[in-house]
Amino acid sequence: MSKSLARVRTALKDAGLAVDLREMEASTRTAEEAAAAVGCALDQIVKSIVFRGEGSGHVRLFLTAGGNRICPEKAARVAGEPLGRADPALVRAETGFAIGGVAPVGHLRPIPCWADPRLQQFDTVWAAAGTPRHVFAIAPAVLLRLTGATLADFTL
Repeated sequence: MSKSLARVRTALKDAGLAVDLREMEASTRTAEEAAAAVGCALDQIVKSIVFRGEGSGHVRLFLTAGGNRICPEKAARVAGEPLGRADPALVRAETGFAIGGVAPVGHLRPIPCWADPRLQQFDTVWAAAGTPRHVFAIAPAVLLRLTGATLADFTL
């Protein structure tokens, strides 16, 4: 088992959740690929979008519904600082995950996080489990509690 997948499993177990981490035959690197692999609606996929805080130099995590796009200006207002592109090395250094498999839980350190209210419209959503081929299902309210995410308007 990869270290990334193990961290997600541990984070979920430590939270008292018996979540099934599923390995998909096809890639789940994009929201479209994940929805096709899981067999769910595109917006049931939790995209973990990572930005670099220009003032802090640290990553900021935005969890959004698979079909939504982030508005950089709204996201910057929510984060309270200008945001820029987080390069792959920074993402890996601060989250422990490679781009395409960033999970909403199991990070190397606490990361400020905001969530798209659209996710709350589903009983179950699917998130990356630390690799481009692993996902897990979770109730949106439980995901918010685990991540400490704040619901916010940051999409187009």
